[in-house]
Amino acid sequence: MGRRNQTVVSEFLLLGLPIEPEQRILFYALFLVMYLTTVVGNFIIIILIQLDSHLHAPMYLFLGNLSFSALCFSSVTIPKLLQTMQNPVPSIPYTGCLAQMYFFLPFADLESFLLVAIAYDHYVAICFPLHYTTIMSPQLCLCLVALSWVLTTFMSLLHTLFMARLSFCADNVIPHFFCDMSALLKLACSDIQINEMMIFILGALVIIVPFLLIFSSYVRIVFSILKVRSARGIRKAFSTCGSHLSVLSLFYGTIIGLYLCASANNSTVKETVMAVMYTMVTPMLNPFIYSLRNQDIKGALGRVFSSRIFHFSL
Repeated sequence: MGRRNQTVVSEFLLLGLPIEPEQRILFYALFLVMYLTTVVGNFIIIILIQLDSHLHAPMYLFLGNLSFSALCFSSVTIPKLLQTMQNPVPSIPYTGCLAQMYFFLPFADLESFLLVAIAYDHYVAICFPLHYTTIMSPQLCLCLVALSWVLTTFMSLLHTLFMARLSFCADNVIPHFFCDMSALLKLACSDIQINEMMIFILGALVIIVPFLLIFSSYVRIVFSILKVRSARGIRKAFSTCGSHLSVLSLFYGTIIGLYLCASANNSTVKETVMAVMYTMVTPMLNPFIYSLRNQDIKGALGRVFSSRIFHFSL
């Protein structure tokens, strides 16, 4: 600690991605297309759910919030990355860095809670089909969504407040393309034990607890499917869960690759590439997974477009 210059920093330098100068334009165009695809894809899902009455169901309330979360999640980091790639001195103010972290964390955590809500919806639909409308009442669904938003916003506020109490010295270079919490802690020149404890406790609440709840739901779903003797019933059950399982694989696969498989030998490049996966690729693929594997979404897309074309022709 004594080796650091004790000058308090007012801004951080974001190194961005390790891209060669001659390839910068190509990657800039690629990231821009990915971001626009994410915005358009998730925006279409949200609009379809609002316009089509067939999608006014618990599952699509959760899916609409998931799409909105993915849209905001990407918008917190990707525009800044695109700006950084064009700026010879990619700096971000101290307050701007904390603000980015504050808005990044709730949208990152919200997906985990919404995936639990969708898993519970599938569990009730398959295991208690006759009582589905009674159990999954509008009041319960709104409470689940509201609780997810409140919890993630509160945890983000806690992380930001504990980060704001730290002192940062002359070493202000962040080897990342956004203000990642772990990268900021490495630059702090004050005690970070409380921050690390908060990350451990809240991280377990965001990752471990939802995973166990989802796993428990699907264990019960599997046992329920095994009791179904008709092939049609089994196909319907897998069709109901197919999109969700694909998103779960993408979400937890990225987390496992980034955190659980981390080691001291992991390079910053590897960590940055994995961060690109969960900030760009996952939010972009979510609407495609749900739309390509979901007949209700396809039907809603056809009905909305056909009605708009009909009204336009009149």
